[in-house]
Amino acid sequence: MIHPKTELKFISNEIGYGVIATEFIPAGSITWVLDKLDREFSPLEFQSMEEIYQNILDTYSFRNNQGNLVLCWDNGRYVNHSFNSNCLTTAYDFEIAIRDIHPGEQLTDDYGYLNIPTPFRGIDEGTRRKIVYPNDLIKYYKIWDKKLLKVFHRIPHLEQPLKELLTETMWDEIIDVSKGSQEMKSILTNYYNGENGEEAKQPPRKSRTEKNVSG
Repeated sequence: MIHPKTELKFISNEIGYGVIATEFIPAGSITWVLDKLDREFSPLEFQSMEEIYQNILDTYSFRNNQGNLVLCWDNGRYVNHSFNSNCLTTAYDFEIAIRDIHPGEQLTDDYGYLNIPTPFRGIDEGTRRKIVYPNDLIKYYKIWDKKLLKVFHRIPHLEQPLKELLTETMWDEIIDVSKGSQEMKSILTNYYNGENGEEAKQPPRKSRTEKNVSG
């Protein structure tokens, strides 16, 4: 479930739709949680579907560390890619804002941690990275972990509208990590190495501006 202080908005012809903040969302806010309404599909289920359904999953799903496709039921599926994203996923099935997000600003993810099977070229944002690769999690997990650690301790001290979606055990672990009594699980936990089952043959959710890269 996406943060309630957001809405779907048309961004541009190049980007299409995106999720924007309707109110200020401070760094350390939980911006998305995997919930009971989100659907998970195995690669075999995907391959048995008609093309019309495969196309939907091609665009709007992401792949978890089991190689299964996860389709968000709400506007979470419209969160676009950025090489300088303001949200990062965690090893705990939720995402957090790694910097303050202001009203009217898009919530963005780095698709490098979504286990894409094929590279794609994103919009040029003036960053060093231009292409997202399937093994980006292995390349950049240490950088992403550091970004998470800078704000993870703020989670228990902020208003968290999505807290009720977390189990008590999960919340206790968040508190332990924020206090430094427990080590934060690495984002690398989310990596799918292709050895946990049948390989999915489609990319995860994509913004309309991405281009596949061959070679």
